[in-house]
Order: sequence, then C-alpha cells, then structure tokens
Amino acid sequence: METEQKLTAETFPASPEKATLEGKNKFTGFWLFLGGETVLFASLFATYLALRNSTMSGPKPEELFDIKLVFAATMILLTSSLTSVYAMYHMKNFEFKKMQLWLGVTWLLGLAFLGLEIYEFRHYVHEGHTFTSSAFGSSFYALVGTHGAHVTFGLLWIGSLMIRNAKRGLNLYNAPKYYVASLYWHFIDVVWVFIFTVVYLMGMVG
Repeated sequence: METEQKLTAETFPASPEKATLEGKNKFTGFWLFLGGETVLFASLFATYLALRNSTMSGPKPEELFDIKLVFAATMILLTSSLTSVYAMYHMKNFEFKKMQLWLGVTWLLGLAFLGLEIYEFRHYVHEGHTFTSSAFGSSFYALVGTHGAHVTFGLLWIGSLMIRNAKRGLNLYNAPKYYVASLYWHFIDVVWVFIFTVVYLMGMVG
C-alpha cells in the first residue's frame, strides 16, 4: 500500500530506498535479479568470443565496424549514467522536480543511444552482416541485440515511473522504484563498456 505520509526535505530519510521493509525487499530482490542478468550476459560474451572469427564469406569485424559511431554511442550512454546519478542525488535531497528533470535527460540520452544502435544495425545489414550470415553474425546480434533490448526496457521503466508519479511526487513507496531503476541503468551501462571493449575494440585489432 502506498505511503500517504506527508514528507519534507527535513523528514525525508537519507536512504529512502531502504527506509521501509518493502523497499529493502525490492532492493534485495533486485540484486538477485542482476545476478541472473550477469549470468545471461556472461554466456553471450562467451559465445561471441568462441565464434567471432567464424565469419565465413561475410565481412570481418575490422572491415565492418564504424568505431567512430560506436564511440559516440558509448559516450552518450556513459553520460546518461552520470545524469542518472544526478537524479538520485536530487531524490535523496527530496528535490522531486530536479530528479524528474535529470531522469528526463537520462531518458533522452538513452533514446539517442538506441537510435544510433538501430542505425548501426541497418548499416551492417546493408553490408551483408545479418543474423544468419555467419556464426559471427549470430553471436554479435545475440549479444548486442540483447543489450539493446535491455536499454529499451530501461527506457520504458524510467519513462513509466516519471509519468505515473508526475502528480504524486516523491514518497517512501516510489523512492525504491526510482532507485532500482537507476541501478538497472548503471548495470546496462557497465555491460556496454564490456561490449565496446570485447566486441568493438578487440574486433578492430583482429
């Protein structure tokens, strides 16, 4: 049941995400969820590393990747992680409007990243690099595409939180939801750093 208590900056707890039993349970459950997600991505990375040289007659990674585009997308996603930190800072200071503002910036940056990833995929398909073109193609799209799906889910999650709570403001019921959504966003940012390193940078050096 949602908390109806009227809160102020003075009465708002320093760690609102853990101020209630429900919040603590959400926090703990989310870390367990991230454990499962880590196993999923570890499996996809292992598959990619095993198959990345199996290009058949298709283009090789160093011939295919547009590292400048991917680097720009990486900087956008990393910046979105920083803006998410700003949002949580304002949440802990009970500054709801500023929190919503920075979450909005995070959302827009995430959308920009997703747009660049879709553009990248369209370019690769045009170059003959498809999911079925080779084992390399299958493992690449499975890994990077799964990450893209997680970004999409993160955008839907953050967007729904912002819309649903726009009039309610911040309370002890929705604060944990904002916090775990921010953690999730950091997680997919960290995964992307590994993708950028393992898939793109290692791919460029052969």
